[in-house]
Amino acid sequence: MRKTKQLLAVLGLMTIGIGVAQADYTMNLMEGATKLSHEVYEMHMIALWICVAVGVVVFGVMFYSIYYHRKSMGHKAEQFHENTTVEIIWTIIPTIILVIMAIPATKAMIDIDDTSATEMTIKVTGWQWKWEYEYLEEGIHFFSSLDEESNKARHVGSGIDPWSVPHYLLNVDNPVVIPINTKIRFLFTAADVIHSWWVPDLGWKKDTIPGFINENWTMVDEPGTYRGQCAELCGQDHAFMPIVLIAMEKTDYAEWVKEQKALVIANTNAANREWSVDELITKGASIYANNCASCHMGDGKGMPGVFPALSGSPIVTGDIEAQVELIMNGKGMMPAFAQMLNPVDFASVVTFIRNDLSNTVGDSIQPSIIQEKQSAITVDEDDV
Repeated sequence: MRKTKQLLAVLGLMTIGIGVAQADYTMNLMEGATKLSHEVYEMHMIALWICVAVGVVVFGVMFYSIYYHRKSMGHKAEQFHENTTVEIIWTIIPTIILVIMAIPATKAMIDIDDTSATEMTIKVTGWQWKWEYEYLEEGIHFFSSLDEESNKARHVGSGIDPWSVPHYLLNVDNPVVIPINTKIRFLFTAADVIHSWWVPDLGWKKDTIPGFINENWTMVDEPGTYRGQCAELCGQDHAFMPIVLIAMEKTDYAEWVKEQKALVIANTNAANREWSVDELITKGASIYANNCASCHMGDGKGMPGVFPALSGSPIVTGDIEAQVELIMNGKGMMPAFAQMLNPVDFASVVTFIRNDLSNTVGDSIQPSIIQEKQSAITVDEDDV
């Protein structure tokens, strides 16, 4: 009786623990927000209940046999080996189960790969460590990086409590935006190493592979914000490469498209005006924090033997044109920033590095010059 009470007490505590865990997190596959995710969920539940039924039957027979044929009741162990009938049965039944499971699985796989009749296309390129998005029909193009608040809090010794940051490590500066009830085709590739674009609510994930194009599609039914992250170990800052997808009503999406196109014009106008050194340094501080500090450190001291210091660097304190070319084209582990940063951000971070981080060069470069260099690179790529 005492052992029975102890067993019931343990089971009760386990039930309470499971309830708390399920409230705070989840104990099942999420159902998602798309037709594909619902199909995947239903297939998962079919497999789960089949496994539960098999487990109940197998363990039920096993426990029954152990209890009612125990030695204390006078039973003696039987000595037998092969039984052709039993072996045929336990081969046929699993085969039937697998065939039953294969029907919804095959249907789901066919649906996932069916990118026909899509209404718009978004190209996704993985970079260390951010995402590049191109809306091929709309001509919209931008990069999406970890948001500034998470980026500040993640550094050792920042003094910022991560729990105080909304959606810590799962927020970005530029989310990808899509209209609801629209079949959208995604094209996936990478510029450096293998990444993996994963938003659980969509019901699938796709690897982004250099020199290779993967594709998939989605159609979100309800407006909302859906979060994900890179699901492939892609380097030092793999953990800081989130994805935020915002699904909007079609009218709201149309307004967002207008805003993005207006932003392109505003950035062009900003690049064409004359900027003071102080303006560039002030703006460059945040650009440096979001794009450079993870490797070269916030103080520019770098990581000896891994990432070079920028403080007192002969490249930084030398010819500014050479430094611009290096940042544009990249070198070693440093990616090419030629198209990652708009002209104002590019000029700002170069000016900041040369006039901060213990550097006092005193010069600057204007966004208009960077714009000319970026345009030249684009022309060369088009010729190729």
